[in-house]
Amino acid sequence: MSTLDRLLPPQIDSPDLKGDVQLISLVGLAHLVSHFSQLVLPPLFPWIKDGLHVSYAELGFLMSIFFVVSCVVQALSGFAVDRFGPKPILFLGLICLILAIFGYASSDSYIQMTFYAFLAGMGNGVFHPADYTLLNQRVSAQRLGHAYSIHGLTGSLGWALAPALMAPIAMAYSWNAALFVAGLLGCGVLLLLWVKREQLNLDQKSAPIGEEVAGAQANSAGAERRTKELEKESSFAFLKIPVVWMCFGFFLFYAMALSIVQAYAPEAVRQLQSVPLSVTASCVTLYMLCSAAGMFLGGFLASNPKRAELVVGAAFLTAGCLSLSLVYADLVSWQVLALFGLMGLVSGSANPSRDLLVKQATPANSTGRVYGVVYSGLDIGQAISAFIFGIFMDHHNYAAVIIGLAFLQGVLVLGALNVGRVSKGRVTL
Repeated sequence: MSTLDRLLPPQIDSPDLKGDVQLISLVGLAHLVSHFSQLVLPPLFPWIKDGLHVSYAELGFLMSIFFVVSCVVQALSGFAVDRFGPKPILFLGLICLILAIFGYASSDSYIQMTFYAFLAGMGNGVFHPADYTLLNQRVSAQRLGHAYSIHGLTGSLGWALAPALMAPIAMAYSWNAALFVAGLLGCGVLLLLWVKREQLNLDQKSAPIGEEVAGAQANSAGAERRTKELEKESSFAFLKIPVVWMCFGFFLFYAMALSIVQAYAPEAVRQLQSVPLSVTASCVTLYMLCSAAGMFLGGFLASNPKRAELVVGAAFLTAGCLSLSLVYADLVSWQVLALFGLMGLVSGSANPSRDLLVKQATPANSTGRVYGVVYSGLDIGQAISAFIFGIFMDHHNYAAVIIGLAFLQGVLVLGALNVGRVSKGRVTL
């Protein structure tokens, strides 16, 4: 048995399909609100700019505040999740997001918007540690891959829903009205989670069943021993595990690549391929919808944890080749859309297996802390990528933007293979 296997907690399995479905659905809805909040402002920038008499740079700074605060909170909230449990932290995050969105809607100055961006970042930072602690400790082993796929799928739907909802309401009424409706959506999810709050407890575990019994019994002594050792050490002992930082780096590069797709790739491809603006305006929406479909399919691919790194590596290798096609192939409009859709599909299919890699790197009783640190790489990656590739766009170096995207996807291939190799027995504290 590898050193890492001894660090992993015994799988607590539940035979209750209904309970698993309810928990996965509730966590997925909370995750949808998190991603929805990330894109609730950008579609309204043209209206907010005129309404508050601010520049696009100032509006962009609101997003910088959001992601910087979210990064810090995400790293710290993992400790709170391990200490107090995921349920109260999850509710606190939702409340902060809802208050921030209603605050946006009522703001009549830029200073007020900066305060609510800070509050929204605090709320957004708690979701990954809380969500993955609930999924890892409550969902049956045979359904965990599907749980990861639904979690990622709902996040992508949140990204897709924000521009689809915000812009039409702003055009029909005002940007304030659009944000008020967004706040009501968050309230609806909060109310549902409150009604079903008993499903979010960690104490609804049942004994392992089936083939998991032997594995759980075999690992229990080692897990208990390792837990006592961790308690004697610092709460930061998990930071000594190299694979935790490898996972952090993987998510940082993943976020950099995603940020390029969301912010710059459509316009860069429009300039390179001379396709209409109406076509490239649909690229991100199509990418995210296909990514959501890929996450659903990826749940089946993640049914075997032993091949997780191969699934992730193959997906991003394919995505990198598709990215290069956007630069070097002579494309027409429908081909550009098809390539974005395919890129979203294969990238999304990697997400459940990607999350399994993180789970395999997580020692006992450290789920919240590990996921908090690892997923903070997402916020850092988005902040870095927006700045670096924005410079390329300002200098009209559009090919470099897409080639950079392909390069980052190539880094993800190597990162996944290395994380998989290390997490199978080459990790020591």
